[in-house]
Amino acid sequence: MSDRFRLTLAQLNPTVGDLAGNAAKALAVWDQGRAAGADMVALTEMFLTGYQTQDLVMKPAFQRAAWAELERLAAATADGPALGIGCPIHRNGHLFNGYAILAQGRIEATVLKHHLPNDGVFDEKRIFASADVSGPVRVGPLRIGIPICEDAWHPDVAETLAETGAEILLVPNGSPYHRGKPNQRLNLMVSRVVETGLPLVYLNMTGGQDDQIFDGASIVLNPGGALAAQLPQFDDCVTHVDFIRTPEGWRAEPGMMAEIPKSYEADYRAMVIGLSDYLKKTGFRKVLLGLSGGIDSALVATIAADAIGPENVHCVMLPSRYTSAHSLEDAASVATRLGCRLDTLPITGPQDAVTEALAPLFAGTKADLTEENVQSRLRGLLLMALSNKFGAMLLTTGNKSEVAVGYCTIYGDMNGGYNPIKDLYKTRVFDTCRWRNATHRPWMKAPAGEVIPPRVIDKPPSAELRENQKDEDSLPPYPVLDAILDGLVDRELSVADLVDKGFDRTTVKRVEHLIYISEYKRFQSAPGPRLTGRAFWLDRRYPIANRWRDG
Repeated sequence: MSDRFRLTLAQLNPTVGDLAGNAAKALAVWDQGRAAGADMVALTEMFLTGYQTQDLVMKPAFQRAAWAELERLAAATADGPALGIGCPIHRNGHLFNGYAILAQGRIEATVLKHHLPNDGVFDEKRIFASADVSGPVRVGPLRIGIPICEDAWHPDVAETLAETGAEILLVPNGSPYHRGKPNQRLNLMVSRVVETGLPLVYLNMTGGQDDQIFDGASIVLNPGGALAAQLPQFDDCVTHVDFIRTPEGWRAEPGMMAEIPKSYEADYRAMVIGLSDYLKKTGFRKVLLGLSGGIDSALVATIAADAIGPENVHCVMLPSRYTSAHSLEDAASVATRLGCRLDTLPITGPQDAVTEALAPLFAGTKADLTEENVQSRLRGLLLMALSNKFGAMLLTTGNKSEVAVGYCTIYGDMNGGYNPIKDLYKTRVFDTCRWRNATHRPWMKAPAGEVIPPRVIDKPPSAELRENQKDEDSLPPYPVLDAILDGLVDRELSVADLVDKGFDRTTVKRVEHLIYISEYKRFQSAPGPRLTGRAFWLDRRYPIANRWRDG
C-alpha cells in the first residue's frame, strides 16, 4: 500500500446554472491533477450547479440535467485520478446536498449533507433533506471523511467519521464572505482537528453570486491545528497537497502559504469581485452611474473602474440649480483621475417641465420633500434611459447608512441593477476612500494614487436638493448614526441597551423609526455585495407592514 497521497485542490468560481461550463472547469482541473500525478482532485460544495442555487435546484428538470452532466463527467474522467465534486443528489423521493466521488468512469460513491444551515443567508432546510451521517470513502490508500460545509461546523459528524475509520477529513464548502470570516473558519476547523486528531482540508469556492461573495481562503491543517497550507483569499487557485503516512497517521506536507488581507482590503476586494462577477454572470460588460461630486458615487466609480476597467465605466453628472460649482469640479476630477468617460446632462429643463405640469394640482401648497424627490427621480429616469439605450448596467450608489434609514429616493437615486456599497456604512465609506487612495494592487484595473480627491472625502455630505442642504440637517452625525445602526441592525440591541451605552434616547428612537418605515424601500432595492454578517436582504428579513416599536 502506498505511503503517499496527492490531493489536488481546486478553489474555483462556478456559475449557478451553467452545468456544462462548471463541468468543463472540473474536467480542466482534473487534467491538471492527472498531469501532476494526483490520486484525487477535489472541488467544492455544489460546484456542478453553482451555489447558492436557491429554488432553482428544486426544479425536477434541473435536477435531471445536473445528474446527466455528472454522468458525462464521470465517463470523461475514467482514466486518471478520482474526482470529488459537489452536486444535488435525488434519492428515495428526497433531494440532498451531496458530494460525488467519480472514479473508473462511474459515480463510485456519494456523501450526503447532514446539518443544513438555516440562518443568515442560508435556508437549506427549505430545499434539501437532512441525511444520516455517511461513513468515510476509500480513495486509493486513504479513507477520507467528507463533512460537507455545515457538517464541519458541528463536532458530531467529524467525530463519527473519525470513529468509523476516516484518516483525513475533506470539507468541501460554499462559505460566503463576511468581515472576519477567515478567522472564524480557522478557529472552528482547528476545533475539529483537535477533537478528531485527523488532518483536515477546508476547501472553499470563489466568486460572486448575487449578494454573496465566496472568498476561497482554503486551508489545510495537521493534527494539533498546525497550518500546513493557506490558499489565497478571493483568487482562483489550483494546488497540490501531498499527504504522507507516518507512524502517527497521515500528515500533510507543507504547501502554499498565502497572506490573508486585512479587513479594508478584503471588503474592497469583495465589492470589486461582487460587481465584476454580477456583470459577467448576467451578461453585462459596461456600467453607468450618476457621478454627483460626492463621496459615495466617487467610491462606486472607483470600484467599477477597478472591476471592469475605466474604459467600461460611463459617469454622468446631472446638475440642477442647487448643484454647487465644487460638485461639478469634483465630479470632473474623479472621472479624470480614474480615466472614465464623463458627460453632463442638466436636469433644469426637465425639472421646469415637471414643475409646470404639476402646478395646477400643487396650487396653494408649499415646496417640500416632494420637489426634492422629483429631482432625484428625474435623474433616475435619465440614467435609466441611457442604460436602456446603450446596454450598460446602471449602478446605484447608496451606502448602508442611507439604505438603513431611507435617506434615498425610491425610483430615483435607488434606480439601478447593482449597488456595490450597499453593505458599507458611511463612516466606513470615508475610511475606504482613504485606503484606496493609499493602496494599489495588481487586481485593480484603475490607476494607482489619489483617485478620489481629498475635498470629496473631507467636505460635508449633501444631497444638494435644496439650498445649502447638508445630510446632518436630517440625520444625526454619521459617527453617531452608524454606531446606533450597528447596534439596532447588526447586533439587534434594544433601545435601552443603546441608551445604557450613552446614546440619546430620542435620537435612538428616531433612528429605529426610520429603519422600520424604510423596509419597503429596501425590499425593492438593488442587490449588493454582502460584507457583514447582517446585510440587508437575506441576513435580515423584516415585515414591511409592522407597527411594533421597542419601548
